Amino acid sequence: MSDTTVEAPQTPRLKAMYNEVIVPELEKEFHHDNPMMIPRVEKVVVSMGVGAAARDSKLIEGAVRDLTAITGQKPKITKAKKSVAQFHLREGQAIGCFVTLRGDRMWEFLDRLLTLALPRIRDFRGINGHQFDGQGNYNFGLTEQSMFHEIDPDSIDHQRGMDISVVTSTKNDEEAYALLKHLGFPFKEN
Repeated sequence: MSDTTVEAPQTPRLKAMYNEVIVPELEKEFHHDNPMMIPRVEKVVVSMGVGAAARDSKLIEGAVRDLTAITGQKPKITKAKKSVAQFHLREGQAIGCFVTLRGDRMWEFLDRLLTLALPRIRDFRGINGHQFDGQGNYNFGLTEQSMFHEIDPDSIDHQRGMDISVVTSTKNDEEAYALLKHLGFPFKEN
């Protein structure tokens, strides 16, 4: 028998902060008796629409490559549900891609987004705090992929934006706002 030990994977930094610091603060702030009522992030969905892929099918490959590098997970390609002649779109044609992140990969992505990517945006003054959907989920968009360190600025063939949806366990926008504020989302001050 060999004496090799296997170490457990390290807990993501943002997840450890959530469990040790943020949960007690939210429990105190909203007076929840049941610990399962405390809001938490369930998943993060990152999607990239490539409308120009209707004319050039190679653009979707670049979007898949960029999204794979940013999230560390292979995206699912979305296809058109019906044909639209004005947009030169046929049913079943690839028009975008998305990734659903859960668990440790989600926490790592949020940590990189909040500490590395958002501060790299030129003239950044915060993200809008009014983009909640009424069910405790927050949605916002980014205009280009170059703010992520995983993307080499010289290899960008086409500038692509992305939409990010942060899905929380609460159905209350006020609690979701408090959760994201504690996590470090840089909301604009009113």
